[in-house]
Amino acid sequence: MTYDYDLIVIGAGSGGVRAARIAATHGARVAVVEKAALGGTCVNVGCVPKKLFTYAADFHAAFDDAKGYGWDVETPRFDWAILRDNKTREIERLNGIYAGLLERAGVTLIRGEAQFSGPHDIAIGEETITGERVLVAVGGTPRERAFPGAEHCFVSDQAFYLDALPSSIAIIGGGYVAVEFAHIYAGLGLDVHLIYRGPRILKDFDHDLSAFLTAEMKKQGVTFHLDSDVAEFTPGTLILTNGNTLPVQGCMLAIGRVPLTDRLALDKAGVETNAFRQIPVNETYQTNIPHIYAIGDVTPREADLTPVAIAEGHFLADHLFGKGDGRDAPDLSTLPTAIFSSPPIGTAGLSEQAARDQGYAVQVFKTDFKPMKHTLSGRDERTMMKLVVDTKTDRVLGLHMCGADTPEMLQGFAVALSMGATKADFDRTIPIHPTSAEELVTLR
Repeated sequence: MTYDYDLIVIGAGSGGVRAARIAATHGARVAVVEKAALGGTCVNVGCVPKKLFTYAADFHAAFDDAKGYGWDVETPRFDWAILRDNKTREIERLNGIYAGLLERAGVTLIRGEAQFSGPHDIAIGEETITGERVLVAVGGTPRERAFPGAEHCFVSDQAFYLDALPSSIAIIGGGYVAVEFAHIYAGLGLDVHLIYRGPRILKDFDHDLSAFLTAEMKKQGVTFHLDSDVAEFTPGTLILTNGNTLPVQGCMLAIGRVPLTDRLALDKAGVETNAFRQIPVNETYQTNIPHIYAIGDVTPREADLTPVAIAEGHFLADHLFGKGDGRDAPDLSTLPTAIFSSPPIGTAGLSEQAARDQGYAVQVFKTDFKPMKHTLSGRDERTMMKLVVDTKTDRVLGLHMCGADTPEMLQGFAVALSMGATKADFDRTIPIHPTSAEELVTLR
């Protein structure tokens, strides 16, 4: 049978765009179908705008810190509308870049909502196209909850476009989105309450890292309500399930994301999903239908991260069309990631708990200290660093940091972990002085 395209990609997020571009460079005829803005969650309502907002929040502390270094800073004034609109212009610019990338690669971009009408058939409105292979890369959307007053709350997608900021806010959730927005709103001058139903935030991260960040954020005025949940909200008052009330004007839900698979008509192609609307795949991202694939946040894995989706898309395009000259499937065993909190987190590899659960006998090397910058700024902020080491092989299983610039430090150390570096390798590396990073190669 002759098909219109060798590959149809549903979704023009980071993973889908990478898969489409690489497949096209291998000579495949590729179409991408997208109903919304190009770049997906990361570019439009995720990593990129959130990092811009983080920069804005960080200026608050920078103005205070400057005084200890002799700078007489006048009382600063923040304008939400300027930040919001400048961010939007930057996102629009990036959308244009994504469109150009697809065009230059020879990929056909089709605007509209895609639905399966058969195993090889994709309907976009009144048009139907056929593909020998189909890739589902539609990503996810913020999870919402039903409770009295939920209609007055907003989710992260909406947070980037608010007409105005409230003076106080409750953030429901304990993951990285909740933590990052707690930093953003505190830095922009809001009274912030973080409500999480578990005993600690960032439950999947190293316990020491979670506890350290919680203590640091408390110093910045963020109020934590752990083992708590929202019962009811009206602007001005949030009631917790334990009966306590909080005087907050706004409420943000940051309780995770769900895959955008419900409108794809996957049943018409025979594609199976699990109870969470995710699409199970094998080691080459193949679904139960051999010619249909899925990558990114629609698959059931823990690492819903943009670089992971990009790596998966690149691998898949090489695997399908690269004639054996492609890269290996992504190895997530030492996966590095960052949380742009205050102070930020950089982490790679296994947490201490995960290492012990997997049967390793571990030795832990840990330090926390006041960064050199704050000896003059006067800020009560510390940095924590931790190595988790396999006592049998001396291999560094995990590296965990919370402190200024730790996401920037992490990338190079992540390379070392992916190569199997040992504690002895760290020890014989000459430190760069004076830096915070030198602590990682001088731990005893």
